[in-house]
Amino acid sequence: MVERRRAERLDQPREARGVRLPRFDPEAFGRWSEAIARGMGTAHFIVYMTVVIATWFLWNTLAPADLRFDPYTFTFLTLMLSLQASYAAPLILLAQNRQTDRDRLALEEDRRRATAQKADTEYLAREIAALRNAMGEVATRDFLRSELARLAEELDDAAQRRQRLERRVPERPAGGDGLDEPRDELDSDYTRDGRPEPGTR
Repeated sequence: MVERRRAERLDQPREARGVRLPRFDPEAFGRWSEAIARGMGTAHFIVYMTVVIATWFLWNTLAPADLRFDPYTFTFLTLMLSLQASYAAPLILLAQNRQTDRDRLALEEDRRRATAQKADTEYLAREIAALRNAMGEVATRDFLRSELARLAEELDDAAQRRQRLERRVPERPAGGDGLDEPRDELDSDYTRDGRPEPGTR
């Protein structure tokens, strides 16, 4: 009852009744038609066809009259060739259509790949340009060498100044007063030799 109600629904098309044609696989039929078209497009087919027609002519011309199945005018041969031509043309067209479809898909795939490669190329070009711009801000080897040489010179100058200052600072006397800091020229109580000035004590 439920199946009958489903079949009577108005929002679904009614199944076609009557003679049902046999179903076939279009892909398998297409491959078969392509194989036939390829076979008919070879030199072997032309040679074999020529041999068959020549044998047909010779048999129906030279054979005894009771063995001839297609006498002169070769009506049956004409019918067979017409049937072959009437079937060969659609098979060849079907094979060409399939080849056209494959070519179209291949062309679309090639176009898609070309678009992707173009996008990749443009991206790489932008990255290379960005790297070139960034390389202008990166320190080069010569710049680093000059900076290191300048720093070395500054360190040498600082070391020389420190040595000159150390030479200027007098040494503490043997009986020092217990001060930890060294006496320098700013201390007014001591002379340059470390002895106290007269009158300071």
